[in-house]
Amino acid sequence: MKKGTLKQILLITDGCSNQGEDPAAMAALAKEQGIAVNVIGVIHEHQSDDGGIREIEDIALAGGGISQIVQTKQLSQTVQMVTRQAMTQTIKGVINQELQHILGDEETMEDLPPEKRGKVMEVVDELGETVDLEVCILVDTSASMKSKLPTVQEALLDLSISLNSRMGSNQFCLYSFPGKRQATSKLMAWTPKIDSISSVFSKLASGGITPTGPAIKEAIQTFSKTSRRSFLSDDESFYEEPGY
Repeated sequence: MKKGTLKQILLITDGCSNQGEDPAAMAALAKEQGIAVNVIGVIHEHQSDDGGIREIEDIALAGGGISQIVQTKQLSQTVQMVTRQAMTQTIKGVINQELQHILGDEETMEDLPPEKRGKVMEVVDELGETVDLEVCILVDTSASMKSKLPTVQEALLDLSISLNSRMGSNQFCLYSFPGKRQATSKLMAWTPKIDSISSVFSKLASGGITPTGPAIKEAIQTFSKTSRRSFLSDDESFYEEPGY
């Protein structure tokens, strides 16, 4: 089994999109291109659902990712958990696909005897530590997110520390939305470290619309600028993107 690159969009938001393409449709487009879309909805302790929770779940479902609704104080741990769970989910999906070629369409990993299933999970865990990872982080900076941005910053720094303990390489890029003239603003180009996030976040301005769909669409395009193999494939093993 060749080692490719796991690609994720990590969307951090607290509200409903209100401009541009349907975010769930853009998440489905990302999935088609081998990019999982994970969504973390950040709410205050006494904040009631204003319709945004359903949208968050729909985006993650369409994008083949994971969604989680959390209170601001729980954000740091949740960002790490969701990123790790999404990695495991993707790897399990690929291994299931490989097993179907061997065992037939009627059996999956869950159908294996406990001992063999345990060995497969060892492979999943090993790949989770060694596979290369690319995460495009999309942060909602609409007006209602202003008080939550310092916590978002801390959570992303903790994520970087957590992932840097892996053997596989990590690449991050960071975008906020809405941008001044486009759906997003690039805060950080692809880099193995997000330590400089502190200086970036101090310059962020909150306010404006919430173009979640267009932001996801622009995030997809950032991956096309990297010449790396995708971990996902419709074939029995991994594929290489043109230009690799």
